Amino acid sequence: MYGSVPLIVRLLASSVSVANRAGKIVRDVMSKGELGIVEKGKDDYQTEADRSAQRCIVASLAAQYPNLKIIGEEDSLEDEGEVVSDWLVNEIDKEILKLQCPPNLQEVKEEDIVVWVDPLDGTSEYTQGFLEHVTVLIGIAVNETPVAGVIHQPYYKNIVEGDKKIGRTIWGLHGVGVGGFTPAPPPESIVITTTRSHSNPVVEEALKVMNASKVLRVGGAGYKVLQLLEGNASIYVFASPGCKKWDTCAPEAILSAAGGKLTDILGNFYKYGANVTKPNKTGVLAAVNNELHSYALERIPEKLQETLANK
Repeated sequence: MYGSVPLIVRLLASSVSVANRAGKIVRDVMSKGELGIVEKGKDDYQTEADRSAQRCIVASLAAQYPNLKIIGEEDSLEDEGEVVSDWLVNEIDKEILKLQCPPNLQEVKEEDIVVWVDPLDGTSEYTQGFLEHVTVLIGIAVNETPVAGVIHQPYYKNIVEGDKKIGRTIWGLHGVGVGGFTPAPPPESIVITTTRSHSNPVVEEALKVMNASKVLRVGGAGYKVLQLLEGNASIYVFASPGCKKWDTCAPEAILSAAGGKLTDILGNFYKYGANVTKPNKTGVLAAVNNELHSYALERIPEKLQETLANK
């Protein structure tokens, strides 16, 4: 039906619709009050919302794009049998379908793509009631580089034409731009966003050298990048292993589509191919433009970079 639309645009349009449905699942689990929390590792939790949202996302995208490689955070879910029909999303966002695909992405095939899924970024915040920090992340990488992505906020409250609406979906596509929100310039003084709950002495040392007027400690990589995009923060600094490729693929794609930059603490881009290691071992350094990214990178002490690189 939409065969004339380039694959990347169709996949982004599908991802927007699927993320909306996954966000509703996240809200439904919370409203029932049975979170089904499982501790996967130290400070690493999974809930019924993570599990159900991922099954919705993976099954829906796999049904529409059978040759895609999809990597989700909850990787033990692959053999859990049938997905309830109510979770299978066939819709495709009509507004996204109208986007002009950049020339360098027009010939991309399913086999060239890896989709990285975090069904619930900010699980500990979800369990503790910091619901505005929670996001659903779907990142689309081509030849190991993030080129498109979706960040859905299930608990974002806004007014649309006088009606209260809950949830919003932000998207980005290389060579096209971003949508679903109003981008804003960075603050006039340096404001840093960083981890709310995973700090350590190395993380704090990297923050000190930035000469920031303010530090925003929030949960989830998706929510931190939103602080950059909406002008609440200048730089996102996390000088520690801890986050994974599914945490950063979608945010990196959207941030770069908006003119920003996300790398590790050494200034190197992560690769998002099917066979890469999943942890982002050398931290995250992101900014809404290249100038701020360079400012931050120049201030990270070499010794600190070496400490992370050799972990």
